[in-house]
Amino acid sequence: MGNLQPKMKEILYLEIPTPDTAAVRNWLQTKFQPGTYDKLLTSDGIRLKSSDTTPAVVDVTEKLPNELSVFVWNVQRTTYLKVFRWSDRFPQETQILRNLTYQIRDRFPHHYSAPPTIDLSKKSIFEALAPYYPLTVKYFQKMPNGEYDLNRAYWWEQRWREGVRNPQEPKQVIFSHSSPLPLSSSFPTYDLIYIGGALGVIHAAVMARLGYKVLLVERLPFGKMNREWNISRLEIQSLVNLGLLTSSEVESIIAREYKDGFNKFFDAYIPNKLKAPILHTPTVLNIALDSEKLLALCGEKLRAAGGDIWDETEFIKADIDTSQVVLTVKELREQTSKQVSGRLLVDAMGTASPIAWQLNPKRAFDSVCPTVGAVVESGFAPEVWDSKYGDVLNSHGDISRGRQLIWELFPGENEELTIYLFHYHQVNPENPGSLLEMYEDFFAILPEYRRCDMDKLVWKKPTFGYIPGHFSVGSRDRTVAFNRLIAIGDAASLQSPLVFTGFGSLVRNLERLTQLLDTALKHDLLSAKDLNQIRAFQNNIAVTWMFSKGMMVPTGKFIPPERINAMLNNFFGLLADEPLEVADNFIKDRFNLSTFNRLALKAAKKNPALLLWIWQLAGAKDLLRWVGNYIDFTRHSIVSAVFGKWFGKIIPQMQPKLESRFPGLWLRLLAMNYALSAGKAVNNDKLPVKSYQLEAKS
Repeated sequence: MGNLQPKMKEILYLEIPTPDTAAVRNWLQTKFQPGTYDKLLTSDGIRLKSSDTTPAVVDVTEKLPNELSVFVWNVQRTTYLKVFRWSDRFPQETQILRNLTYQIRDRFPHHYSAPPTIDLSKKSIFEALAPYYPLTVKYFQKMPNGEYDLNRAYWWEQRWREGVRNPQEPKQVIFSHSSPLPLSSSFPTYDLIYIGGALGVIHAAVMARLGYKVLLVERLPFGKMNREWNISRLEIQSLVNLGLLTSSEVESIIAREYKDGFNKFFDAYIPNKLKAPILHTPTVLNIALDSEKLLALCGEKLRAAGGDIWDETEFIKADIDTSQVVLTVKELREQTSKQVSGRLLVDAMGTASPIAWQLNPKRAFDSVCPTVGAVVESGFAPEVWDSKYGDVLNSHGDISRGRQLIWELFPGENEELTIYLFHYHQVNPENPGSLLEMYEDFFAILPEYRRCDMDKLVWKKPTFGYIPGHFSVGSRDRTVAFNRLIAIGDAASLQSPLVFTGFGSLVRNLERLTQLLDTALKHDLLSAKDLNQIRAFQNNIAVTWMFSKGMMVPTGKFIPPERINAMLNNFFGLLADEPLEVADNFIKDRFNLSTFNRLALKAAKKNPALLLWIWQLAGAKDLLRWVGNYIDFTRHSIVSAVFGKWFGKIIPQMQPKLESRFPGLWLRLLAMNYALSAGKAVNNDKLPVKSYQLEAKS
């Protein structure tokens, strides 16, 4: 026993939601009152010394010091605090820790910043925001269209906040009329009018090539993107299967194809049994697309098929009667209003859509990923990153100011790297989630994530947006349609809980949405009841929204800083132990009930506390909702297993007689067939799949 050495033990770990670590350290040293214990100042905090001379270990001649070491440090623009204890015990330790935790959280509570209200008629966006977001202004000034893009980011955040702030009484932009509207002979008339030119133009081009007269309305200059897109070969193949792109055109828009993609979460402070190796996903998001080239190509095909594009034109309102939609828009260049009519309006405006908020008051979106980043042309040292690999999901620290920050990194053309920073976030009026605050984080902590000299980086453009999520209880709990109106993409919360945004989900479901919409238009089935069947709901996605929930820190709540990383390591470690196709199918939402049950049981067995952690994060209400999802998933899986193949075989045989005589029933059966087959696993992601190709109309 004589050679026993003093040993330190961690007894407290806190996240303090402020970047001002000096203020926290100063508070510890000057304001915190530890009671009767001696407080000794250190460079990073304090030491608490007890006068208790009782030996820490019985029969040990060399007494261990009775001290607590309290220190703070900064990473991710966040302050963290730890307390270590020498020896086996410290007098009144529990009371001291409780008192320290209470006092420091009272002094440094959560603060959810909001952008200032600015008047751009008096100063530029750079001048207006520099006092609040100095790094953001500094690096946007180095981007080719930085002033325009920062204005756009500010506008998007204000639009999102407006929707979150007033979910009970959203702005009315859709007006229904029981009698026919007066229609001027000067109004242009279309079959389909799309609002939103990113995801919108892909679907609009497909429908125009089927013979429909299509108009695309876009607020930005057409083809400008605030995001880059990644996908896999199997998924991009659907654009070929539908006849929108040729195989050579697909190759022309691929900027980079990766050898592998990595998934790794910070694990320095979690139990060893939960630490996970890198999860390799070589066919997840491994194709980096040139998004602007893709949009330009779709725009060309839309125009070649007789469609029109009105860019720099803002949606104002839509008046809908029994036979048409009359759309009022504003030309931003001339600041003039004009009107246009159509048979059907398609909302592709994403989370900025006032239509989505009006159709779903109180619960338009349940979650959101505020996402920021940039495309960097060059400037990273060669040893920082190998362009044959992508970083699909990565965290380099624990909870940061009430958010678990996650990175993505995707090499593009030449030396380009597209980098994103995001977090899963509850929609909350007090805490909507700030793009500008995230950008300040992005520019400050990028060197922590990937070694770089920020002033040597050559910036191409920013990437940002709000990626929405909806925690579905069933296939009809979200309204995606109104009479003569339907939402697609992010506006319909068409998303995946893990890594896919509206783009990936739209492309994966493009055939389904196109065939159903084509059927509805052919038979004038344009009521809300009929159009609400045209959605890309999957029961297996509905049951995995709890994963998203488990990555969110509830507003105003403190949880152990390492908690979310521990949960992510727990689950991704299980996927790393599985055959490659299991992880691939799970992340791409192609898993079945047995796979889900097996992985869930393994996760609970490996970490029995997991259920309690989910309960603490989700709450009783959402857990009960999820139980309903699971029951529905089980029921759907049984029905699909028993009737899916049989139903899929007889549907083509029924079409000739049924569609012409009972078109409404045919649309319902077609939607059911897609629902039964959605989410089926595919074993080889490198081979094209056979797909129903719609025949273009003459």
